[in-house]
Amino acid sequence: MSPALDRPPGLDSPLTARIIKYGARANTALFKLTDGRVGGRWRVMAGWRKPAPVLLLEHVGRRSGRSFTTPLLFMRSGSDLVVVGSQGGLPKDPQWVANLRAQPDVAVRVPRRGQSLVRARIADPTERAALWPRLLETYADFETYQTWTDREIPVIVLSPR
Repeated sequence: MSPALDRPPGLDSPLTARIIKYGARANTALFKLTDGRVGGRWRVMAGWRKPAPVLLLEHVGRRSGRSFTTPLLFMRSGSDLVVVGSQGGLPKDPQWVANLRAQPDVAVRVPRRGQSLVRARIADPTERAALWPRLLETYADFETYQTWTDREIPVIVLSPR
């Protein structure tokens, strides 16, 4: 487990959200260009010592109907993939979580494996409690992000369809 860090000043600022947005776009472009050889591992904060795997989540905007691609850290749980709606500890769930609630049938790209169709669901409290320690092994900073926000960070299970 990573030591809890003080909540950074300005975490809630529009600039932080913009940095996350454009960083995600750059990561997505590199991932697609190289089939995940670049952009397929997260090497920031806890990921510096233990890089975390990244997938691309392809989903549809619940209001706009537009297609979006979001890079997310993930872990495997049997045949499922598990992702976390942490958004770096920001006070609101990321938009892609609401999009999955509205339209759970989505696609993912895992490095060097191509696209797979999956159905998303929010883990129930018991399942979340079982998955959370394993997620912290994948990326310890999820615990820090949880301390930075009052919301319970959602854990999303992506099952093959």
